[in-house]
Amino acid sequence: KMESLIVVIHPVALFSIVDIYERRPESAKRVIGTLLGKKDKRTVVIKTAFYVPHNEKDDEVAIDTDYAKQMLALHKISNTETLVGWFASGNEVTGHSVLIHDFYSRYDPFVVHVTMDTTLKSGQMELKAFVKSKIGVPDGEAGGTIFTPLQCEIGYYEPERVAVQHMLECKFTDGGELTIQSEMSHLEQVSVKMETLLEKLLGYVEKVVKGEIEGDRKIGRYLLEALSKVPTIAPEQFEALLNNNMQDLLMVLYLSNLTKIQLTLGEQLSLLIA
Repeated sequence: KMESLIVVIHPVALFSIVDIYERRPESAKRVIGTLLGKKDKRTVVIKTAFYVPHNEKDDEVAIDTDYAKQMLALHKISNTETLVGWFASGNEVTGHSVLIHDFYSRYDPFVVHVTMDTTLKSGQMELKAFVKSKIGVPDGEAGGTIFTPLQCEIGYYEPERVAVQHMLECKFTDGGELTIQSEMSHLEQVSVKMETLLEKLLGYVEKVVKGEIEGDRKIGRYLLEALSKVPTIAPEQFEALLNNNMQDLLMVLYLSNLTKIQLTLGEQLSLLIA
């Protein structure tokens, strides 16, 4: 059933929608666009989006269909992503949404509709996903249309997670700039963060064991699943393995710095000879 679909939106698509809204024409109350990605029987994955010019007036909607078709054709040539739905800025489904949805249904009758509250009316940038469903008497001519809410989540690949994490850290730096850390600095930061999280987790487990707080079964299942994936290894073997990996990492850093120095010396000698 379409009502059981899970919509997963990636950061690139979210940033694209926000950028489109910020660059909208002064007279535009809201913006719409096409959502591209992949889907199967259970999940709709939205990876990117592009803007489609339109104009809303009373009970009419004018969409630049030629522009939408050209942009969709260009995206089909450059990647394997297909049309999975359309988006609109705002936090509600309007009467115009039915007409716009009918336009996109020509490409795929099972497209999804996503709204993003870019004006922060609800206090946050709320995301909602819908699918169009028919209502009325079965096999009857009279009927209507309703947008049924779907489960909506934010998903990401590992490179996207790292990029978003760095952008969030820019909020706490002077000038909003952040330099990429070296491998050693990043390893140190991750280790400190992991130690902090483990201490917090141990404190929670101790309180549950002592009966100070009631345990959450969901957290217990997560812990059991995580611990079952940890290989059984003696502390001495783990320490030796960690030291060996650390030595390999230091050797790579040393050789890379040595190569940079040799290249710099070679350039300087070439200038002196010339």
